[in-house]
Amino acid sequence: MNKKKEKKPLRERLLNKYRLVVLNEATYEERFSYRLSRLNIFLLFSLVSFLIISITICLIAFTSIKEYIPGYDSTLLRINAVKNIEVLDSLTFVVEKNQDYLNSIGSVILGETTKKETLNEDKALTPSSSNITFKTIKDDSLLRKIVEKEDRFNVLESASSNVQFVLINPIVGQLTSEFDYGIKHFGVDIAVPVNSPVKSIAKGTVVFAEWTIQTGYVVIIDHLYGLTSVYKHNNSGLVSQGDLVESGQVIALSGNTGELTTGPHLHFELWRDGSPANPEDYVSFE
Repeated sequence: MNKKKEKKPLRERLLNKYRLVVLNEATYEERFSYRLSRLNIFLLFSLVSFLIISITICLIAFTSIKEYIPGYDSTLLRINAVKNIEVLDSLTFVVEKNQDYLNSIGSVILGETTKKETLNEDKALTPSSSNITFKTIKDDSLLRKIVEKEDRFNVLESASSNVQFVLINPIVGQLTSEFDYGIKHFGVDIAVPVNSPVKSIAKGTVVFAEWTIQTGYVVIIDHLYGLTSVYKHNNSGLVSQGDLVESGQVIALSGNTGELTTGPHLHFELWRDGSPANPEDYVSFE
């Protein structure tokens, strides 16, 4: 029986020395030679592999080469995505704002309001003044006297700052019906002869100027500070939707049109932030 060759330990096999010799095949002349071991070869290949992996990772992480790898997005694509998200947010805000505006205009045209419950809730949450006790401090009283003394000489300045937005009377006539929230009469009725000039109470933009079955020819104007004025039962209109009108400009001729009319008159409404307001609180009809 042949004796089995004993296997050398791993350490000895790794450290065994070998020589790599390069010879000229024609003359057998030695060109160069290297003294190697298995451990040196393993370390050399490990170092080369580590360098290749490191260079590849750096190229992918810090250069534009990664854009050509499936699954990676380009810098331009990310920039466009961020811009699109910003535009989408802006458009969403604009759409919501326009929808609120259209809802308020729709409620004005239909003569409906959805803020009654909100107003009642606000009143319910308002604390009663009888349950609140106020304490005065001597320093506050002295400061109040100083401020009142200075305000005596600022009459003209305070008066000019308060007169920023004046509403004029839309038509001269007799007030026959007042504002009554309980019966959903959200305006006042002014009796006038047919074809009397109807004026815009302030500067604004015409948002509605059309014929309706119930209230005849209707003109709605959007003003500053959330105010919207409504002119109903007109015989004809002199403005169109989108027109800019000035304060006192004639916008329609009064009439006796629509199913809900009770005679030649102008039905005038004033809305603020989507809720009906008493026109007599803002306009003098004398």
